[in-house]
Amino acid sequence: MAALDIEAIRSEIRTLEFERGTPADVAEWREADAESRANLAIEDMALSADDEALFDMLRDEAVPPPLATQILLRLLGHPDADPALAITPLEQAC
Repeated sequence: MAALDIEAIRSEIRTLEFERGTPADVAEWREADAESRANLAIEDMALSADDEALFDMLRDEAVPPPLATQILLRLLGHPDADPALAITPLEQAC
């Protein structure tokens, strides 16, 4: 992933209308994230510092996993991304 402006992405997320997770949801998502990160590290595919910061910010903002996936797709300019999602793709943010 390209260099990320986490605070700019956070600002865009805060303008989205969505149901945020409860503190219990977020705790569960963080636990699942920790397991996934550990598995990636075991496979020698550890996340970069920017990627870690992005995922941490998504949890801080209580973004549900399905929306987090859509945000990532939009950031990457993936063809399956929802074009109506108000997130600026990284290629356009530079």
